[in-house]
Amino acid sequence: MTNNFRVMFAGLADNVDSKTACTTLAAKLKISEEKVALFFKGKPLFAPSDKNKALKQAKLLVGMGIKSKLQAVSTNTEKATQTVSDSQRDERIFDALDYITSSLIRLEEKLEDLEQRLPENQTKNPEVDEDEWQDEELLLDEELITQPKKRSNALLYSLIATVVTLLIILAVYLAFPALFAF
Repeated sequence: MTNNFRVMFAGLADNVDSKTACTTLAAKLKISEEKVALFFKGKPLFAPSDKNKALKQAKLLVGMGIKSKLQAVSTNTEKATQTVSDSQRDERIFDALDYITSSLIRLEEKLEDLEQRLPENQTKNPEVDEDEWQDEELLLDEELITQPKKRSNALLYSLIATVVTLLIILAVYLAFPALFAF
């Protein structure tokens, strides 16, 4: 079932010359005579439209002495353009997923690099302190109660929050693609 129709050239009236019809139609529609000549050869002049508009276009042509016919436009072209846009959307989604996974891999590598650097610095300083501690004799009456410093995991938590936020945005984009019309 098609709702769109296209006006196609069927012939000229008996008393109308093709050159005259070409000139008057080009002047009326404000288009070039080459396009009108292509219309006479079977190319469509008007875009597909609903039946009422197509009938008005045909009536305009009949008034100029040009016979026309309505041709139903199949919806296969609409489906083809829809599948093309769907494939483009899918391609953009796969590109976004690829970018996110590569970003996650880079973040993981940076975290591992940071974790490897931190223990090296912490292990070097306590060894030096232990050597000095053993050389000095301290006589203290009170026990030393000191808590070891805890490493701040703010960087790790912020990176995890960023990744989770990106995944949530991706999920919303996949669930509701109409919200993100680019």
